[in-house]
Amino acid sequence: MIEKFEFKELELKGAYLIKPFYATDERGGFIKDYNIDMFKNNGIDHELKEVFYTISKRGVIRAIHFQEVKEQAKLVRCVSGHVYDVICDLRPESPTFKKWLGFDLTGDNRYSLYVPEHFGHGYLVLEDSVVSYKCGEVFYGEYDTGIMWNDKTLDIKWPLEKIGGEDKLIISEKDKNLTKFEEYFKDK
Repeated sequence: MIEKFEFKELELKGAYLIKPFYATDERGGFIKDYNIDMFKNNGIDHELKEVFYTISKRGVIRAIHFQEVKEQAKLVRCVSGHVYDVICDLRPESPTFKKWLGFDLTGDNRYSLYVPEHFGHGYLVLEDSVVSYKCGEVFYGEYDTGIMWNDKTLDIKWPLEKIGGEDKLIISEKDKNLTKFEEYFKDK
């Protein structure tokens, strides 16, 4: 069986849901989730500068993160497990500013999300998971920031019932101290 790359541009312009190349035979399977020429041919100019993985337990929530300077476009894929992945348009001039979309990314469905620069990104871990990030910019801790996971302005509908409710969340100290959307954008 062979499944070719499929690119679906989302209503948040510049963001894509991508089905990678996937082939199977009697030995098992082969996944290719990035090819610079294939991406360019589909309108995505994404050159890799850094690749990393997060390993997360069920119940972990990673708030809406982004870099203020040297913004990172990201190609995100759940390699194993299941996450509810959220992207949010943080471009004040965009007609979809403040809008968010959520997606079930799993090791089984193999989907990737292309998260452009000037977007926020986070996820709720529904099963122990490994998530791959293929970034168009290097991570700079001094520019890393974000919006609280439960911000009232963004009003993201996290599927908390799938982990047993809000009291089951695992939240980092960093994420507990992020700002609210209105505070972050008040001077911008």
